[in-house]
Amino acid sequence: MHAPRPRLTAVDGGADVVPVDEQLLLEVARGDREAFAALYERFAATVFGVVRRTLRDPSQSEEVAQEVFVELWRQAARFDPERGRASTWILTLAHRRAVDRVRTEQSRRDRTDKVAAREHRREHDEVAETVELRLEHQQVRAALDVLTPLQREAVELAYYRGFTYREVAEQLGAPLGTIKTRMRDGLIRMRDALGVAG
Repeated sequence: MHAPRPRLTAVDGGADVVPVDEQLLLEVARGDREAFAALYERFAATVFGVVRRTLRDPSQSEEVAQEVFVELWRQAARFDPERGRASTWILTLAHRRAVDRVRTEQSRRDRTDKVAAREHRREHDEVAETVELRLEHQQVRAALDVLTPLQREAVELAYYRGFTYREVAEQLGAPLGTIKTRMRDGLIRMRDALGVAG
């Protein structure tokens, strides 16, 4: 059980009395470092407890508890004693900070998982693509083997070395029409060997 909190007279000296925590928080809002130190002394353990229950991790909890007091120093002017107690305001601040950290960590983990999944998919896709290309290459090579030597030579010049039909004709010393016929017949035989619908 906590001892009853002492009460201080309000700053304006009127008849109203303000509890110690509220008075300290009002003084912190005016930049009073001693009041801040006193509030820290009174709430450090409780703030840490609230944060620790949310985060579980002790080192992160210490870090977030410190952030709570930094925020308290900066935001003290927002505290309105008419709307609630200082302790409630401070502990709500602590809880929100802890929840923000949980969300931030979860978001970071989600991003990391997405990147890892993308990398995994990419590696898998690259492997699959390499295998497919090798299989296609082997199939095309096998299909080339069904061609006559003249057909094969014409197809290889056109498709593997990039020559036009006319350049293939010049290379092989054959009429352009003959080269076109060889190429057409060769490609039909390759298509049949590869099992591709015409």
